[in-house]
Amino acid sequence: MEKERREKPEFHTPVYEMALRQFDIAAARLNLDPNVAQRLRSPKRALIVSVPIRMDDGSIRVFEGYRVQHTMVLGPAKGGTRYHPDVNLGEVSALAMWMSWKCALIGLPLGGSKGGIRCNPKEMSRGELQRLTRRYTTEIFPLIGPERDIPGPDVGTDGQTMSWLMDTYSMQVGYTVPGIATGKPVNIGGSLGRIEATGRGVVYTAIEAAKRLNIDLSSSTAVIQGFGNVGYVAAKILHEMGCKVIAVSNSGGGVYNENGLDISRLYEFSKENPILSESKLGGEITNKELLELKCDILIPAALSAQIHENNAKNVKCKILAEGANGPTTPEADKILSEKGVFIIPDILANSGGVTVSYFEWVQDLQNFFWKEKEINEKLRDILVSAFESVMTLVKREKVDHRTAALMMGIKKITDAMLVRGLYP
Repeated sequence: MEKERREKPEFHTPVYEMALRQFDIAAARLNLDPNVAQRLRSPKRALIVSVPIRMDDGSIRVFEGYRVQHTMVLGPAKGGTRYHPDVNLGEVSALAMWMSWKCALIGLPLGGSKGGIRCNPKEMSRGELQRLTRRYTTEIFPLIGPERDIPGPDVGTDGQTMSWLMDTYSMQVGYTVPGIATGKPVNIGGSLGRIEATGRGVVYTAIEAAKRLNIDLSSSTAVIQGFGNVGYVAAKILHEMGCKVIAVSNSGGGVYNENGLDISRLYEFSKENPILSESKLGGEITNKELLELKCDILIPAALSAQIHENNAKNVKCKILAEGANGPTTPEADKILSEKGVFIIPDILANSGGVTVSYFEWVQDLQNFFWKEKEINEKLRDILVSAFESVMTLVKREKVDHRTAALMMGIKKITDAMLVRGLYP
């Protein structure tokens, strides 16, 4: 790792190194050919672009943007677009790698990619965000396309962002191309069920885990870090099932109520006020305290590396369903496994988003759209099947859940690489 850090310093951030450590553990269990492993430790392609835009005050500001394609051996690349102050090449590369394993694990004919811009979208106007998105799309235009790389929304972006991206790409080629992006509004080629897909997928996998632990979700408790799209949808569905969601948080802190929160009222409040504790629906709680609450289900649905060696010993959940990408470090994995926590790894738990993005892409290419009930049923079938396959591998290979999920995804990719060979 140290030699690699010196040779490729631009990639090696803590998140990227965490992704590599996870890969190394799974690769060792697979007895992966060192030549194949070497190819998978680096992305296929990484682009850094300058994104100059005119701000509302008339000044010109230059932002840094990225698009990374990790592997495309199974098909075109697929990955979100993140707007956040901490975006960097290493983080985007790690997220692209995780997306590769995720797509392969659940059986999608897609590779892994990711994009992002280092900015704070909360401090930017709608006009600035539109100009930022359109210029960024123009700069990464040579790398993307419905048969090359299909962006989608992520932290700090949404359906409106994807609408601007789709329109900009379409203006470049001279005709409308709905299949260039997913997560779009339904009226311009988006899919029913896409907005709820990631959070819904987290719940589907949590249901399967609860069955194995004989936990009745209708009388269980849940804690959710992150109250954006993923966290809110997961909270809403669990609440409707009778589960008491006793705490949620966002970047402004959290709110706790041992009797369960009114999720609908809290969500309406959060639209106007990011300080959830001011909703008077419960007491104030910090993100640190929230992760250590006793509960049946803990869903980290915010950013990476939230559960680490310093706080893992204080985690008191029975099921850890990772709504975010990389929320648990390898050091924490070991501690949680020793404590008997049932971990549903990110590449399985939050794969509902890319699954329905795949459905959206297929619908756009066919110009034939499905009903929401059909989409949700297909989503559940895919995730339950992947969950069962991972559990079977856990039992057969006597490995932890994350390693099993990674082994499945990595093996599908390496098998395809070996069949296709090395060009030239």
